[in-house]
Amino acid sequence: MTDISIVAPVYNEEESVPHLCEQLDAVLAGSKYSYEIVLVDDGSSDNTWATLLEANSRYKGIKLIRFRRNFGQTAAMSAGFHEARGDVIVTLDADLQNDPADIPLVVERMQAGFDVVSGWRKDRKDTFINRRLPSMLANALISKITGVYLHDYGCTLKAYRKEIVKNLNLYGEMHRFIPALASWVGAEVDEVPVNHRARQYGTSKYGISRTLRVLLDLMTVKFLLRYSTHPIQMFGKIGMLFGVPGLLMIGAVLMGHFSFLLFGTNFAADLIKRPFWVITPFMLILFCMQFISMGLLAELQIRTYHESQSKPIYVVKETVEAQ
Repeated sequence: MTDISIVAPVYNEEESVPHLCEQLDAVLAGSKYSYEIVLVDDGSSDNTWATLLEANSRYKGIKLIRFRRNFGQTAAMSAGFHEARGDVIVTLDADLQNDPADIPLVVERMQAGFDVVSGWRKDRKDTFINRRLPSMLANALISKITGVYLHDYGCTLKAYRKEIVKNLNLYGEMHRFIPALASWVGAEVDEVPVNHRARQYGTSKYGISRTLRVLLDLMTVKFLLRYSTHPIQMFGKIGMLFGVPGLLMIGAVLMGHFSFLLFGTNFAADLIKRPFWVITPFMLILFCMQFISMGLLAELQIRTYHESQSKPIYVVKETVEAQ
């Protein structure tokens, strides 16, 4: 039985990997926990894989996974979760900005009964304009939309109970939303301040361009949290926004027509002479029917989604077991 599994995606970090493995070994070998370290090479184009092989032969407990190409951080984490055997799974970045010395801190916090413990880079060592400011805005927006209020969704240093992440299927940039997805299935989520260090080697893989992808995935998360089991509720509400005004407009035309038959007023004739009152209600009702149809189709797709989850989001080239 393994107490802790460390999962770290690695992409073009040939200079950082030796220091990361050394620090992980120093922290974990001296702890009271049995452990394994799962390092996922996300299709690196430099000498990262060679340095990982060297670390595998030098330190115990390091398991390596190599992708055929770059599939992204979410795919790398998903592969690490699949291979992890520990009761608690801890994720962290391979660029040394997360401090491995904080691993016991987040693990021990879970003993208070939490299922997910997220790190909070309270004193973050990144530039303000293109890193910290977008992160602050994104964290506020994500917290508001998901209802799970965290200071730092973007901090990779997090600890999860295995039964939480083993049942999650991740796509896109969904790894940062795991606390919200976990809360949806009843997990208790907590946050603790952790150390953050300035990047020493290589270049950052993040930027403002990533913000758009995060926002789009946030829309997906909102849909999953609220409508994943009944999408007709969402599409039906949108359809009603079109259908109700359309029916009211048709009702107004019919009332005008009957008033003409009963009282001889020209109200109906005036309405019919205006194309807006003839075309618009039928277009609105058509939009309503389209959204309701989309909702019904989504209901069918949701059932397929829940019944067949076997398609992977990555392709493994090779795996090297721990020595």
